[in-house]
Amino acid sequence: MKRILITGGAGFLGSHLCDRLLQEGNDIICLDNFFTGDKRNIAHLMGLPHFELIRHDIINPIYLEVDEIYNLACPASPVHYQFNPIKTIKTNVMGVINVLGIAKRTKAKVLQASTSEVYGDPEVHPQKESYWGKVNPIGIRSCYDEGKRAAECLMMDYRRQNSVNTKIVRIFNTYGPRMAINDGRVVSNFIIQALQNKKITIYGDGSHTRSFCYVDDMITGLVSMMNSADDFYGPVNIGNPGEFTIMQLAQLIIKLTKSNSEIDFQPLPADDPVQRKPDITLAGEQLGWTPQIELEKGLLNTIEYFRDVLKAS
Repeated sequence: MKRILITGGAGFLGSHLCDRLLQEGNDIICLDNFFTGDKRNIAHLMGLPHFELIRHDIINPIYLEVDEIYNLACPASPVHYQFNPIKTIKTNVMGVINVLGIAKRTKAKVLQASTSEVYGDPEVHPQKESYWGKVNPIGIRSCYDEGKRAAECLMMDYRRQNSVNTKIVRIFNTYGPRMAINDGRVVSNFIIQALQNKKITIYGDGSHTRSFCYVDDMITGLVSMMNSADDFYGPVNIGNPGEFTIMQLAQLIIKLTKSNSEIDFQPLPADDPVQRKPDITLAGEQLGWTPQIELEKGLLNTIEYFRDVLKAS
């Protein structure tokens, strides 16, 4: 039995990761400050003998004895990470330093949940791990984009200087049950608007693209990376290479929800990437990982979840 720390463990991805690792017979410490995490995501785990919840902000030091760390602590949608941009970059720098301090002291393996946003508004398509990106260092998204790039830098410097066993995963757009109703990301926004027969808000003309990975596939990718050989430390892209325009996504959600919603076009936010699609060749070669859940199936599961949430609210 491994003792595993999951920072951001009450969040969307973190709570699903808690489920998976508990099912695999591990002892889990879930750490969250509940800025975007939700106790309801992990309520079903409370009282289990191998699950422990700590309310703590990782920008402050904490001393724990663990074998592995999944660092998922950071708001991941523009609505949330732009709410307090200084706190966001503190989480990505001071928080990561504190996580790496635990790993260095306990000789724990640590996985950093990085992001496709390190590629910025890419000039290379699809995005490969060797691409260094095109990021605005002073824009409204830079607290997150540059914060995650700094976190990757820290992971690599601790590996080189202190022999910490680090791994980096670059997460592409992920969706599924337990996304927050006020998440602000495109899948949850569209589903909530469609279920309420409100206008579906598209920023731009709907021609920009995204790739959407269902949460179960993402969790499998994260665990596969943690369990991979120590000499493979990434970064590695984890995402679904199926590419859809935002208009296609909106039309599919309207169809699946049987909604009467119409489309409302709004100006595109500053520095919003025009294209996003992962090259997952490396994940296939090194991890044997490829996504299994098609977009329509994943959306149906997510729609059912949000339908229940709206009924309960």
